[in-house]
Amino acid sequence: MKKTGIAFRTAGTLAATAALTLALGGCAGPDTTAPSAVRAQAATDVQAARYGTVDCREAKCIALTFDAGPSEHSARLLDILKERQVPATFFLLGKRHIEKYPELVRRMADEGHEVASHTWEHKILTRLRPEEIREELERPNQEIERLTGRRPTLIRPPQGRTDDTVHEICRELGLAEVLWSVTAKDYKTTDSDLITRRVLAQASRDGIILLHDIYDGTVPAVPGIIDALKERGYVFVTVPQLLAPGKAEPGKVYR
Repeated sequence: MKKTGIAFRTAGTLAATAALTLALGGCAGPDTTAPSAVRAQAATDVQAARYGTVDCREAKCIALTFDAGPSEHSARLLDILKERQVPATFFLLGKRHIEKYPELVRRMADEGHEVASHTWEHKILTRLRPEEIREELERPNQEIERLTGRRPTLIRPPQGRTDDTVHEICRELGLAEVLWSVTAKDYKTTDSDLITRRVLAQASRDGIILLHDIYDGTVPAVPGIIDALKERGYVFVTVPQLLAPGKAEPGKVYR
């Protein structure tokens, strides 16, 4: 697994840096909808989210999300989240991850986390033909549904790269795309303190925090991130709960 993480980092660092700039940089990125806008558009009589009773119209909510697992670090991460009673959203990779750690996928679902897709092989969707995009999206969905009994409704496109073709295929498959508003760039460092500082410097209400539980420095940073944000009055929720009483709509992009 460590070799997988190293390869993921080495092959993707330069491209990921460019993609993060694209996805977070404004006009060059896709049109996105903020969690507060989803909540405002929801019917007033719709009740709270799937997990828990937090109402993010009132509470100062923030979402922890983890990409590219499960990995050898994920069991420890789940222990931390359980101990601190924090739900998270996991965008899982298929090849060498879901297929290698099926018991962790089941555990994520059993412990109340949102289990979502990060594609099968981390291919850049905007470079693929439509049939290849469908393959990248369908394979993890089928495996996650087989393991958990629930088909994913959320997808995070690799490197945040998406376009109209990806939106349309996601709509057909019942998937909404979720980007992020906070990134620690943990693919570039093993310094857990630096990862913590980067997250805390960017955190704000309705934030969607991007981390990767495949890298050595990330999971050790999580307790400090959680404790510091709780001290600031944040309540941790899954992405669906962040949007509640609204709901992510297939084919749309949220950040």
